[in-house]
Amino acid sequence: MKFTDSPVIELQVRDSHLSIQQDNGSFHVGTSVWPCSLVLAKFVERWAPPSPTTAGTSNPYSELLDFHSRRRRAIELGTGCGAAGMAFHLLGLHDIILTDISPVMPALKHNLKRNKPVLGKNLKTSILYWNNKDQIRAANPPFDLVIAADVVYIEESLRSPEADKLFWEMCENVFVIDKVPHQDLHPDYAYEETDVYVFRKKNSN
Repeated sequence: MKFTDSPVIELQVRDSHLSIQQDNGSFHVGTSVWPCSLVLAKFVERWAPPSPTTAGTSNPYSELLDFHSRRRRAIELGTGCGAAGMAFHLLGLHDIILTDISPVMPALKHNLKRNKPVLGKNLKTSILYWNNKDQIRAANPPFDLVIAADVVYIEESLRSPEADKLFWEMCENVFVIDKVPHQDLHPDYAYEETDVYVFRKKNSN
């Protein structure tokens, strides 16, 4: 199902079904399920190898999204209601910590509890304000993967061209950035206005 204003978003992830409750009347943007999280979840579902034996050269994202051949630690920034993070877990990324600010935590924990029969366990969560060094240390970096969907905006939750421009300028100093071709997104979740990027840290030498 595509993004709607419904209080509940249903998301199929291979053989599993997630039911994600949102609160569109909240003052916190993290209590709504944003389209980008669904786009990211379904992109990974399309390309993540189901098992180590299915990872191969015919899959251009095999090395990036092979969560079975080697253990990877991951963190999701701005998890919100949990759609992307739960999907990554179901696709084999089991060592993942889901983070957001404290006002969003009740919505996230509610959805984790709501989907525990599907997830099979309690996923790790942590309150994380990006400028709080103690909370960053408590998350125990470094991580192999950092996941984020639609997290760049100003405090008033309005989209800001200035914030977006600064974000990309800073990222280009640190990362090699590849834009995923639109045809590689899941065909049912390839919104024209939504893109997926892969950031790889530049060699420090």
